[in-house]
Amino acid sequence: MENTSRNVIEVRGVSIEFPGVKALQDVSCRFESGKAKALIGANGAGKSTLMKVLAGANPTYTGEVYFNGRKVELRNPVDAKNQGVGIVYQEVDSILTPNLSVAENIMTDYLVYELKGLGIVNWNKLNREAKRVLDELGMDINVKTLVSNLTLAQKQMVVIARNMVQNCRFLILDEPTAPLSQKETETLFDLVRRLKKKNCGIIFISHRLNELFEICEEIAVMKDGKMVGERQVDGVLKIDDIVQMMLGGARQLDLDKSGRTIGETVLKTVNLGDRSGRVHDINMEIRRGEIVGISGLVGAGKTELCKTLFGEFGKIQGEYTVKGKKINPGSPADAIREGLALIPEERRKEGIFIEESVNRNLSVVTLKRYSGPLTFINRKKELETAKEKIGSLMIMTPTPNQTVGLLSGGNQQKVTIGKWLDSNAEIYIFDEPTKGIDVGAKNEIYKLIVQLARQGKAVIYTSSEQSEILLVSDRTYVMYDGTIQAELETKNTTEEEILFYSTGGTKAS
Repeated sequence: MENTSRNVIEVRGVSIEFPGVKALQDVSCRFESGKAKALIGANGAGKSTLMKVLAGANPTYTGEVYFNGRKVELRNPVDAKNQGVGIVYQEVDSILTPNLSVAENIMTDYLVYELKGLGIVNWNKLNREAKRVLDELGMDINVKTLVSNLTLAQKQMVVIARNMVQNCRFLILDEPTAPLSQKETETLFDLVRRLKKKNCGIIFISHRLNELFEICEEIAVMKDGKMVGERQVDGVLKIDDIVQMMLGGARQLDLDKSGRTIGETVLKTVNLGDRSGRVHDINMEIRRGEIVGISGLVGAGKTELCKTLFGEFGKIQGEYTVKGKKINPGSPADAIREGLALIPEERRKEGIFIEESVNRNLSVVTLKRYSGPLTFINRKKELETAKEKIGSLMIMTPTPNQTVGLLSGGNQQKVTIGKWLDSNAEIYIFDEPTKGIDVGAKNEIYKLIVQLARQGKAVIYTSSEQSEILLVSDRTYVMYDGTIQAELETKNTTEEEILFYSTGGTKAS
């Protein structure tokens, strides 16, 4: 029998301060079971910090939290779990055990209980209970499959199922759709709707504002660690209204791409492909001062093309010319020597050293500049250069020595870009550079890309969002199934035409 009684979490005057940063300032908010409430705001607004308070991961908060009118303390994850609060973080791999089965990952409490007792596990019961909860949630996953063999979307489902086994009454989803395809996102939304019908409250964090209208009844907007407003999701609320709340009334600016000179071709490929067939028959040209989009749906091969150009997959097939010279990079180091730079899609895994400081990350590409033969690194010079970059890129950090992993997503991306700015790079490859960052940080990234083009750099820009391709690029190559389906002038095309080719459409002969 499903629980139909209403549960309510209330946050009253919650504040939290880290060294040099007021992460939350007197925040009050209310969440009800059976509903989905979106929590949105610019990177660094305080969304994740507030959610970590509810999940028991920020024990130093001040203020009060009430559950069904009763004051509770959420000073550790066990406190949160006892109140029925569960969370699905973006990095699901960090909370799953890859060499255990789906059932074992879902039934962790049962495993711990049995192993602490007689040390005997009833495996039939464990698998049966795991399958039951998966069936109730409409998830078609074999409970005996190793988690390491699952897709990212399936791993999310396993974490959600684990929370449901643990009697979760409020589930926090932190940017759950950022890495998912459209089909996987629809599957997740179907699950969210089932959870709401089971009287589970959903707290949904996302930068994809159109998603809010599909599954949320309410939104709460944060800015600079404060709650700035709440709205009902109804027929009146528009995306423009949400953006204005996020930016304090400021609208997204048009992108000024003037002041550039389109020069000679600096990158050209003829029937380019990687030896494993991830991409094939790629014919493209990029000119100096030009911004060329690579568009297509998730799985079309955009990231694979970027990595092929950057030498990550080793020697290529076909012809690849950079500045008139035929090359065949066997590694990223080869590509860097030819003047290429890659800002990867997975910035935390591939773009930055998350445990190192902003200072160290900004100097990693050009470290030789701060030392001579057989000498130590000139840390003073390194720090001075880092401060200049922090200022010019407007990286929001309390100090150059701040651990880069503690910065917001937008500021991490600026560091990822900043490390290349004093290299010899002439061709910049941006792979989904605005993924997971807010509209304000997006505008800053756009402007930085245009500035690179004004300096005569050639820019390759991939995105799954057609509107972003139209805004940023001069031309776009549309990819489908690992190859280029069409080349379009962005000023003469539409989102609908890009989507047509992205889904395999071809021109009538």
